[in-house]
Amino acid sequence: MKKYLLIFVAILIVNKAESQKIFSVDYQSQADVKVFVVEYESQADLKVYKVDYSSQAGKNNGKWYFVNYASQADKKVYFVDYASQADLKVYFVDYASQSGWKKSSKKQLMY
Repeated sequence: MKKYLLIFVAILIVNKAESQKIFSVDYQSQADVKVFVVEYESQADLKVYKVDYSSQAGKNNGKWYFVNYASQADKKVYFVDYASQADLKVYFVDYASQSGWKKSSKKQLMY
């Protein structure tokens, strides 16, 4: 019984390890979401931690893995110059434990 429980837990962890793969596009018209990087954490809708490997990130929790090709991405983003142009305001954090949504009303943008 313990063996089956361990297998079940392992499957849950593997499913949770799917990354939110992001690709930064060159043109606004190619993007799924327009993003503005804010200067202060208090201004953000989402606190983002940039992970080194896709296996380190989770689904829609602020842990982003930047891919090299648009075809590999879950979401394509365009970084705008002004906050008024953005669908989503993000703040990049230093630690994975700091990442997450501050305004859950914008959460559907990244699904």
